[in-house]
Amino acid sequence: MVNHQTIGQRRTHLSAEDLAALRENLHEQRLFRREQLCRLAGPAGSRAEERREQQAAGQIEVRVQLAASARMVLADVEEALRRMDQGTYGACHLCRHVIALDRLTIVPQARYCARCQQVKEAVR
Repeated sequence: MVNHQTIGQRRTHLSAEDLAALRENLHEQRLFRREQLCRLAGPAGSRAEERREQQAAGQIEVRVQLAASARMVLADVEEALRRMDQGTYGACHLCRHVIALDRLTIVPQARYCARCQQVKEAVR
């Protein structure tokens, strides 16, 4: 399991408590995304609402985009949970350094450290 990173002379590690909190956050995100997908895929709340949705193609497109985004985040969350189970969670997929706890707290499904994420986005 990855548990430390050297940045200059400073070491950062993910403690058991850090990992437990991050796992809980990921489970909450997974539940939220699953519920979101159910709401987006489910029938509208009333017939009047259904008619409004049928009349507003833009709203349908928004729902489709929201569902696609939710599925993508859900897949990232589930992949992060798999990495936790495999003991590889928290390692950057590019440089292999540990992803900073601050970053993981904000984006627990992060695959890249902040530096590598910036490089990836700059290349796009």
